[in-house]
Amino acid sequence: MTDIDGKTNEDRDEERHRAKMAKRKAVQDAEVASKTVEKGLLIVNTGPGKGKTTAAFGLALRMLGYGKRVGVVQFIKGKWHTGEKDAFAAFGDRVVWHAMGEGFTWETQDLKRDIAAAEAAWAKALELIADPSISLVVLDELNIALRYDYLDLDTVVAALKARREDLHVVVTGRNAKPALVEAADLVTEMGVTKHHFSAGVKAQQGIEF
Repeated sequence: MTDIDGKTNEDRDEERHRAKMAKRKAVQDAEVASKTVEKGLLIVNTGPGKGKTTAAFGLALRMLGYGKRVGVVQFIKGKWHTGEKDAFAAFGDRVVWHAMGEGFTWETQDLKRDIAAAEAAWAKALELIADPSISLVVLDELNIALRYDYLDLDTVVAALKARREDLHVVVTGRNAKPALVEAADLVTEMGVTKHHFSAGVKAQQGIEF
């Protein structure tokens, strides 16, 4: 059915939609234009949900896509064989990977050993942070080392805050300390709505490791 202008209801709907989207675009464009700061970010992925490390490695892949170099230090998962480590090996020396962990604290059952492993991993992290050729550093499960006081929180936060202006750092792990959250530019809390472990599904290749 057409009206006096020869337009159908579909035409009117299309016009309204176009006008609505034009207003939306103007608002979005203004919002984007108002952001003028470019800097290296301190990003924290925390919370009880799955995907903290996966998200960090997604950022690493994105950085590699632009020809950048990435550094990774794993504070806990050193003994695990993971598919992502094998995949990133294909990028050669553009990925610097250090698996420094001894396993979770309930596996080692050795406090001194856990502290020594965390300190060695942190020393390696400082090397990567100081390397001007690296654009992104992933500190996987650093939050766990901080939670159990294997490392001095104030020292770690101070070093991360003092990183060079263009360096991005991603810290993963549950129970991020409030001081680290406060220092961060971006914090994502990953929650649990449903998890397959509760249904008896074991950790599987390509999903958990």
